[in-house]
Amino acid sequence: MNLQVLVSTMHQTDNSLLGKMNIQSDAIIINQCNENKVTEFKYKGNQIKYFSFAERGVGLSRNSALMRASGDICLMADDDMIYVDGYRDIVINAFENNPKADIIMFNVPIHKRNGQTIVKVKKNGKVRFLNSLKYGTVNIAFKRDSIFKKNICFSLLFGGGAQYGSGEDSLFIRDALKNKLRIYSSIETIAEIEENESTWFNGYNEKYFFDRGALFQAMGGRVTSILLMVQFLIRKRSLYSNQISFITALQQMFKGRQDFLDRDRGKVKTGVNY
Repeated sequence: MNLQVLVSTMHQTDNSLLGKMNIQSDAIIINQCNENKVTEFKYKGNQIKYFSFAERGVGLSRNSALMRASGDICLMADDDMIYVDGYRDIVINAFENNPKADIIMFNVPIHKRNGQTIVKVKKNGKVRFLNSLKYGTVNIAFKRDSIFKKNICFSLLFGGGAQYGSGEDSLFIRDALKNKLRIYSSIETIAEIEENESTWFNGYNEKYFFDRGALFQAMGGRVTSILLMVQFLIRKRSLYSNQISFITALQQMFKGRQDFLDRDRGKVKTGVNY
């Protein structure tokens, strides 16, 4: 099996990112900047395809990498990840030991600025809808053919630089589950992240909950979206309660939900601005 890392980044001016991320396999770099340029070269014996595009949007960036992917196994990556030595063998061995898997969610601990470390994979097992919401793009490794056969890609409405600020990863996983792809989790760590300033998260403000309401509608439909909204507000109350009230947050989620429904019907309201 061949492994390829698909990296989304911005404003790179040289190839130093490969060293910063500890890239030890083939990789595709999508660099959103102010020019259009394509280069290919070898880095420590691995094939690197480096695309610079004068465009914006993380969903577009991920799809640009996905459509050019050639590896048997692909890893989705952000530019703040630092891969562990030997990650290629860890990933390939996991797929070889679980040939049924189409997607495996690997551990990527996030070291926050307050000293806390977030570990999302606590055990090996099957990933289903209810326990899939905690995973992000950086956890995802997939068989390229499995994704291509089901025509799965990233939403251009959700994520940094898009209409709604985040959620392209959750929708990608949801689509994989809807298409009956087999997703598993692995406690093996393949990379780590040192938390930097987010390009999309500006606190638990009205825009955050507006976008979250749109995401839950996109994920779950009319009834399920409301259940997702309420459970999210209850479960995360300690995080946002000092910034926004439960009622205001819920109202904003319903506004976002309606905005997505209107967009789906082709009659988007233009009165809501942030």
